[in-house]
Amino acid sequence: MSLCLAQAYFGNAIGENLFLTWLLITIGATVFTLLMSGILFRIYYMNPTYEQWRYKINPKYPTPQMVRSEILLMLQGVVVAAFCPALSFYLSTRHLSNTFCGSGGYSWQYHVMCFFILWIGTDLFEWAYHYTGHVTKFFWNIHKYHHIFYNPSPFAVIADEWVDQFARTTPVLVIPLLLPVNLDLLWAIFSFFFYGYGVYLHWGFEFSFLSAHNPFINSSYQHFCHHAVSIMNKPYHTGFFFKIWDQLAGSVYDKTCFCSQCAREKGERTRELWEKVEKPDYSVLLSPSFWWKTPAVSISAGGKKVSTN
Repeated sequence: MSLCLAQAYFGNAIGENLFLTWLLITIGATVFTLLMSGILFRIYYMNPTYEQWRYKINPKYPTPQMVRSEILLMLQGVVVAAFCPALSFYLSTRHLSNTFCGSGGYSWQYHVMCFFILWIGTDLFEWAYHYTGHVTKFFWNIHKYHHIFYNPSPFAVIADEWVDQFARTTPVLVIPLLLPVNLDLLWAIFSFFFYGYGVYLHWGFEFSFLSAHNPFINSSYQHFCHHAVSIMNKPYHTGFFFKIWDQLAGSVYDKTCFCSQCAREKGERTRELWEKVEKPDYSVLLSPSFWWKTPAVSISAGGKKVSTN
């Protein structure tokens, strides 16, 4: 979804109405997130195969009830996450921020520089905010709800409490106040680049070509490890793209590795074990009665009982 095209087609009619802008971005983001997460979930969870399972980090599959809770929190997260982009768009139509469409009179080198500033800068911000959520009681009490999903599916990317989700989208609002940036570049980085990679991190599986043991990039294993073992005062792998932030902070998990590669090498992904794995019936997620009648998930996160409702 191009905000520049929307602005060109509708003029300022949408941008001048903050609520309408928020509503339309929320609708678009809901469709986008459900499609991105849903397609991957459909392929790897609805009808799993042995070959897929060999690359699954946790050999068990989450329950349909847990996935339901992920989706409900995700939908809440979308509504909150849409606010900062809507406000940024609103300010743009009033020329109160430094966003622009097209080249804006800048060279291609400037746009490349902006891309790397946004990518690296927001990655550092995400790590710092996430790290804070594990070392301070106040922020842990907000963030701990995300950790009920110890065996996450692709729907868990933004299954956060609203404070977490709002804080993580503030760069969309703040960056254009500090730096001239193409509106669609800003939007694309946060919608495709960050949410797309977030889907991979919460996928629950690993790529054969990206080893968890590589020294630079966080793979899905690092984020799964974070969900599985990181609690209050144990901020393992709070980074998003780059490992360097956790390496510098000393927040790398240094105990026995349980990535799927190591599991295969230990003989823990045999066909015999696959036959014993319970494959949940996720088709219930398509039943309206399942959504209305299923009780909320309530499990321990960091030693405390929390509920997804």
